[in-house]
Amino acid sequence: MDRRKFINRTLWGVAGIGVLSGLYTWQVEPFWLEFVHKKMPIRNLPDKLVGKTLMQISDVHVGNRFDYSYIIESFEKAKNFNPDFVVYTGDYVNYEDEKQFAQLGEVLKHAVTGKLGTVGILGNHDYGKDWAEQSVADEISALLEKAGISMLKNSQQEMEGLNIIGFDDYWALNFAPKNVMDNYDSVKANLVLCHNPDVCDLDVWNGYEGWILSGHTHGGQCKPPFLKAPLLPVKNTAYSQGEIDLKDGRTLYVNRAVGHLWQVRFNVRPEITVFELEQA
Repeated sequence: MDRRKFINRTLWGVAGIGVLSGLYTWQVEPFWLEFVHKKMPIRNLPDKLVGKTLMQISDVHVGNRFDYSYIIESFEKAKNFNPDFVVYTGDYVNYEDEKQFAQLGEVLKHAVTGKLGTVGILGNHDYGKDWAEQSVADEISALLEKAGISMLKNSQQEMEGLNIIGFDDYWALNFAPKNVMDNYDSVKANLVLCHNPDVCDLDVWNGYEGWILSGHTHGGQCKPPFLKAPLLPVKNTAYSQGEIDLKDGRTLYVNRAVGHLWQVRFNVRPEITVFELEQA
């Protein structure tokens, strides 16, 4: 083979790989849902809850940027796990206008609920434009409550001996975690829901030791192998995805999101997490 033919074939091969990679990141991985299974040891967990399952669903992002029938299909798959508890950790819509209310209502007809309880918190996108539209947050909260998801807004709810604390969103209008953390009972089996993991670095925890479930980052959506994701919407880029030991008795888990802001993912599959509860 002469030099010119070799170069031409190499260029065509590289171009072909680029096309296939583009199709993969656009049409395959954004919809290649992974159910991640983890153990969750919790202090003071009642004996009756050992072995029960808690499912985390985060960053659904219903809107116009991708076909949200994928979310409905994902919810139907999740129901097959028959979870005992379900927690939603924010960003239910990609808000552009009021059409998202109808779209979310359609998706929530298929909402996954737990046998023992279902709660949720809001994310920044649930507050509309510039994270500053209270009316948008109120409408989304009403739709979620109607679907059987009890919303926690700097408040807590105990279900069958598991006490779940939920913060309102860090970037939005009503972030006030001290309203609940100043009064939390460390003797209970506690779990915290907090959409934005950057809150872990704030002085609001009042000695809390236990799990914190977050979302928000989507794991960066695209991550080069062996390197950090280049784009993460957090100050602390260590809070990218997965389980993180905060070295002070707290364990952070950052869910990679079931939805996405834009229909592109590489090396960061969408995720629904299934935790098995056990005593710490």
